[in-house]
Amino acid sequence: MDHVGGGRGLGDLVEIRLHGRGGQGTVVASLMLARAAMLEGRGVQAFPDFGVERRGAPVTAFLRLSDHPIRLRCKVYEPDHVLVLDPHLLATVDLPPHKSGWLVANTPLDPASVGVPDGWRVATLDATRIVRSRGIGGGALPVVNSPMAGAFARATGLVGLAALLEAVRESAPAAADANVEAAREAWESVRAAVTRRAADTVAGVSP
Repeated sequence: MDHVGGGRGLGDLVEIRLHGRGGQGTVVASLMLARAAMLEGRGVQAFPDFGVERRGAPVTAFLRLSDHPIRLRCKVYEPDHVLVLDPHLLATVDLPPHKSGWLVANTPLDPASVGVPDGWRVATLDATRIVRSRGIGGGALPVVNSPMAGAFARATGLVGLAALLEAVRESAPAAADANVEAAREAWESVRAAVTRRAADTVAGVSP
């Protein structure tokens, strides 16, 4: 897919929220993307909000990117983009209706079948299949952070492939080569769909 981009929030600040479950690598995914942005010379801020800290419990992480110093210290309440690592959490994720960002989700569903507010764009990837085929992690909650970081980077255009792969190699706690190849495969295979208002905005047509 060719990324549509257009993912900046107020000024040059981009705010991102990540949703997953304990054990899937949600926080590490935020750190991978933060490191990739740092390698490209941008300012970053990444931090988690665990809630109940146990395997399988919902986990939220926050990420901010900017070309200027980031002085905000609060959670991300109205994200410009959202990354979902567990498909069962899709129904619980709120997308600000006045935004026009990307929802990037780990699901085998076609992106056009994922309901989002008009103006949002959807990218989907079966990251679970990718990591299982490459022997990354195991169990009921495979670690999908590397391919989901790759899918998010490709869809939004916020970081490039070279920086992303370097960040994945640095951040993966084990099986670095397999994680890098999983991220590359995700970059190449993520699928996207846009709503009518998002398509009109990209084309320069008023909603």
